[in-house]
Amino acid sequence: MMIREMTHNECIAMIAGQRLARLACAGNGVPYVVPVCYAYSGNRLYAFTMPGRKLDMLRANPRACLLVEALETKQRWKSVVVDAVFHELPDTEELHHERLKAWSLLAEDFDWWEPGALKPRQQPTVAVSPHVFFELEIVTVSGREATGGADAP
Repeated sequence: MMIREMTHNECIAMIAGQRLARLACAGNGVPYVVPVCYAYSGNRLYAFTMPGRKLDMLRANPRACLLVEALETKQRWKSVVVDAVFHELPDTEELHHERLKAWSLLAEDFDWWEPGALKPRQQPTVAVSPHVFFELEIVTVSGREATGGADAP
């Protein structure tokens, strides 16, 4: 197996071609990693969530990291690490355009809302939806690709 560094453009192409990542954030010195569905545009990743631990941590510490990966076999894979800054997109007149952009990009997948909206336990009924759109502004990207090995064609 050979491992090589991916170029910036290869990393961005991989980010643009995927929709699922693992999001890492930290609060009070404790790391937390969860899967998140996202949409990519420009220098931003857009996502959606409901109130909970992830949102609390991102609000307290807006630095986040994502892992985007594609695994073909143990010998053939790609992984990209994205360092990012969290920005909430509240339902305000000022951020209406960005929020609408996030919604329209995410809505390109028919089930885009499920990972962010479904919780493992019953949620109370409320008059106003507590869903939160947010963006992750890309600071840096890096990636590696493994090729070759016994199972290579």
